[in-house]
Amino acid sequence: MKILFAVHHFPPTYRGGAEWRAHRTARALLALGHEVGAVCVESIDSGDGQEITFEDDVYDGVPIRRLSLNLSDVPDPVRYGYRNPLIGQCIEELLSSFRPDVLHLIGGYLMSGSTIEAAQAAGVPVVLTLTDFWFLCPRITLVHSDGTLCTTPADPLACALCLRKEHRRYRLPDQLSGAAFGRVLSFIWQRNHDGLLGALRERKEYLLALLNTVDLVISPSHFLKGLFEAQGVSPCRFVYMRQGLDMQNWADAGPKQSDSHIRIGYIGQIAKHKGVDVLVEAFRHVRAGEKQPQLILYGDADRFPRFSGWLRKRVANRKDVIFAGRFEHSQIGRIHAGIDVLVVPSVWYENSPNVILEAFATGTPVVVSRLGGMAELVADGVNGFQFEAGDSRDLARVLQRFVDQPSLSTNLRQSMPSVKTALEEVEDLLRLYAALEVKGLV
Repeated sequence: MKILFAVHHFPPTYRGGAEWRAHRTARALLALGHEVGAVCVESIDSGDGQEITFEDDVYDGVPIRRLSLNLSDVPDPVRYGYRNPLIGQCIEELLSSFRPDVLHLIGGYLMSGSTIEAAQAAGVPVVLTLTDFWFLCPRITLVHSDGTLCTTPADPLACALCLRKEHRRYRLPDQLSGAAFGRVLSFIWQRNHDGLLGALRERKEYLLALLNTVDLVISPSHFLKGLFEAQGVSPCRFVYMRQGLDMQNWADAGPKQSDSHIRIGYIGQIAKHKGVDVLVEAFRHVRAGEKQPQLILYGDADRFPRFSGWLRKRVANRKDVIFAGRFEHSQIGRIHAGIDVLVVPSVWYENSPNVILEAFATGTPVVVSRLGGMAELVADGVNGFQFEAGDSRDLARVLQRFVDQPSLSTNLRQSMPSVKTALEEVEDLLRLYAALEVKGLV
């Protein structure tokens, strides 16, 4: 088969979860003898926004067309964000030359709905893998600019106020007035047909209608699937399919290493939305037991220097808190061999975090926020524990159990669920592609 992947970014410049998913899937399909291509947005701040340029490249054996444009210089940035005619034109040209059997869109951000429209106009079936909330949320994360969770996804009025509050001149009056300022603004916008509000209404109608025309929507979590179905996306469009892990290049870690400490680990971005401050605050309340607790934070502390600087001040002069920095992903097994429990304290709706699946694959119990797809993965008291999202005291209570009961990690390790491999994921994908062929779509 010939498969064209479309994704907002692609390695090596960008190394997020969606980017690596597109890369590893394309690589696996190539290894199985299929013909694969990819297209991504390499830059959104280069050149004239009225034009789009591209460069053809090959990365790790995958042919990739890297697009560049300037989104800040387009006539209508909001509308171009979800329906970009420049992207659509490039996809049309690529489909005409590559002639794939399937276009597989991963995410949606930057590629916009125009990618789907272009494929449909060319008669190419579309498979969409959801990785985040872009189709419902202009900010992608369902998190407000003040860090609070959104409870009204795809509400254009709430979205308009949220986007405006990214600017100080709207945010401060709303805070000082106890949100009264925002309510007044919302009333005025509705009466006067505010331009941003109108664009966000169109965004919602367009994207949700478009989702109901996609041939297949893959959701890696029941949580994400339910969220979109609640917004009106037909359940018959969905397939639930958890992602797989590429473990072939993992260095041999050997068995779990014993230690005089209970080693509490964190792996991920050192960022506020990841709840690292909640974990650090919780650790400050954990008392020594039969073993001394130790907190090891793996991640790039330089990406958000103000936040990581604040964290370091909270634990200044404490030798039991270690900022361990980044590591090569091939070493993930060795990292887990040196921790007794992993904490995923995110304060946003994580979907299907690789970090949890990696912990299961290495036999590490996981403590997660009771939120989104995280709570779906971790069975409380079976392969880990849950705590109230953002509640450092509740997290401290759970962590104290591991300190007071040093055998707890070993006991939980006996109930780790099996984890799908990347090859198994690709085999599942090929069956889905073949099903489209049976339906006469390929």
